[in-house]
Amino acid sequence: MQIAEVQAKIQALSAELKEHNYRYYVLAEPTISDHQFDIKLKELEALEKQYPEFTLADSPTQHVGGSLLEEFKTVPHKRRMLSLGNTYSEEELLEFDERVRKSLGIAEVEYVCELKIDGLAISLFYENGQLSQAITRGDGFQGDDVTENVKTIRSVKQQLHGNYPASFEIRGEIFMHRKGFEKLNAQRAEHGEAQYANPRNVASGSLKIKDPKEVAKRPLDITLYHFLADSNPFASHSESLQNAHQWGIKTAEHSQTCPNIQAVFQYLNHWNEARHHLGYDTDGVVIKVNSFRYQEELGFTAKVPRWAIAYKFQTETASSTLLGITYQVGRTGAITPVAELQPVQLLGTTVKRASLHNANEIERLDVRVGDAVFVEKGGEIIPKIVGVDFSRRNPNSAPHPYITHCPECNTQLQRKEGEAQHYCPNIDECPPQAIGKIEHFVGRKAMDIQSIGAEMAETLYAAGLVKDLPDLYTLTFEQVLALDRVGEKTATNLIQGIEESKKQPFERVLFGLGIRYVGETVAKKLAAGMGNIDNLMAASAEQLIGIDEIGERIAESVVQYFSDPKHIMGIESMKTAGLIFTAIEKESLGDGLAGKTLVISGVFAKHSRDEIKALIEAHGGKVGSGVTGKTDFLVAGDGIGPSKLEKATQLGVQIISEDQFLELL
Repeated sequence: MQIAEVQAKIQALSAELKEHNYRYYVLAEPTISDHQFDIKLKELEALEKQYPEFTLADSPTQHVGGSLLEEFKTVPHKRRMLSLGNTYSEEELLEFDERVRKSLGIAEVEYVCELKIDGLAISLFYENGQLSQAITRGDGFQGDDVTENVKTIRSVKQQLHGNYPASFEIRGEIFMHRKGFEKLNAQRAEHGEAQYANPRNVASGSLKIKDPKEVAKRPLDITLYHFLADSNPFASHSESLQNAHQWGIKTAEHSQTCPNIQAVFQYLNHWNEARHHLGYDTDGVVIKVNSFRYQEELGFTAKVPRWAIAYKFQTETASSTLLGITYQVGRTGAITPVAELQPVQLLGTTVKRASLHNANEIERLDVRVGDAVFVEKGGEIIPKIVGVDFSRRNPNSAPHPYITHCPECNTQLQRKEGEAQHYCPNIDECPPQAIGKIEHFVGRKAMDIQSIGAEMAETLYAAGLVKDLPDLYTLTFEQVLALDRVGEKTATNLIQGIEESKKQPFERVLFGLGIRYVGETVAKKLAAGMGNIDNLMAASAEQLIGIDEIGERIAESVVQYFSDPKHIMGIESMKTAGLIFTAIEKESLGDGLAGKTLVISGVFAKHSRDEIKALIEAHGGKVGSGVTGKTDFLVAGDGIGPSKLEKATQLGVQIISEDQFLELL
């Protein structure tokens, strides 16, 4: 063949094989046999080997994997990857629907239902129709770049066709079919290798293999179900996925648009049984509000979207014997009883331990050592005891006595009235609490000292170098270098990380202290409300309750924390070390809205809802969550909630547009 003919042949074969891949993996409508496909693929491989200069970047042969990777780069997500709220009952699902309808002020909401596949969350980025990046979920804020490994998955479309946006992100799940999993295990058994426990673990572990050629041998698949873009051209979730499917993307199969919550229940009832006939594992259904406009209006909590929820199916149950009950001490001193079980197989994994939660749960179940117990996985993940087979109980057994002293430091346990959990009050010297406090303080949301992980925190504590938080700031390079298995690079990174942490703002330092009930959001409220650590340490419970969203329980916990002289001394030491204990004042753009309360509803053309909220606060105003007699303005966008509009009209609240709001500023 002439050179031009070779190039044309390679292009034609590549296009044909890509089309067959699309029909097989995305449409599930193959038009040729596997044998015929393999013959054509071998022909293309031979041509590309002889004429490598004509190999296309997205050639079907590239699914076999590229060169060895040195490392996986950690990259920040463009948009945070949140988890979903879970429910296991129809009553809670009805409550979710009621909250959504009430917030939107409409009688019925259209939902989309999708099977929740048990795999590894992934986010794909496409630029000009070409797959540019694939990132794992990680911690939701940042994940690993696994692009080269994802390119080996045949159901991943690397080059789109049709009228696609220039740039977008689409999220989904990488998973493994049971047949592929069984075949993989059979191959490992033939070679005398240990077999894998379940498909999800294999799928997750496969993406961390540094040799893409090895990843290509794993029978991985993908399903994509969440379209995102800076400028979204679609009105609804279902419309975005229908279009994505037309571009060649493998979107969630068996998804269904439901006009109301009753139709959602019909979908759940069908798949509760039908899921057992699928070729892959699914543990529930994800229910999403279909309208993108409504999704934006509903927004997010700190952890989950308000417009989506995961309904979990009832899980598999197994029977085992309770061999004993041990106790774990958490970072906050909470005591968790743990059931030690006769090993039992449950959903593909061997279960040896299960949580018993607290003393109330042990009493409620009346569980005793030696009992035959029923075990299941809550949400298909966390094993828990759900009952006792009383017909098999030893008549001489006695109720289990809950411990009275800490299993780690022997301090007498405390249990506050109205609380289920027992606590060890020795928060500074009980080893698990002291180590847990260090781990929390150096965490990403607090001081972000990445060179100190769980193992290093334990090592520093055991060596007597860091017994409390201020000790971190007296560490020297020589002390760290003297530790076992610590080299110069590790010691340098650790000391540099500690030094860099001194730049963290007050609210993150406050969160890092680990005061009970003071989470990330509460720390921000306290820092803004009190201004600096001295004001906070001197504040009474009454003063703290005066801060927005600070309740009695939080206020009492803060006052109690700062009543301990050791904590005051620790703060002073960290002040001397150079940590920031004063809040940075937010930029003020004036006080034109001072004393005014504004409520926001709808979608806006020039600003996002968060930007409008920030503008209100920067001009001295307050953002209200609902329309009341104290509301001064309702800022109305496109698709404003009818209930808010009606209430504002009834109360005589002034309704203004986005442009009028900007003029008001």
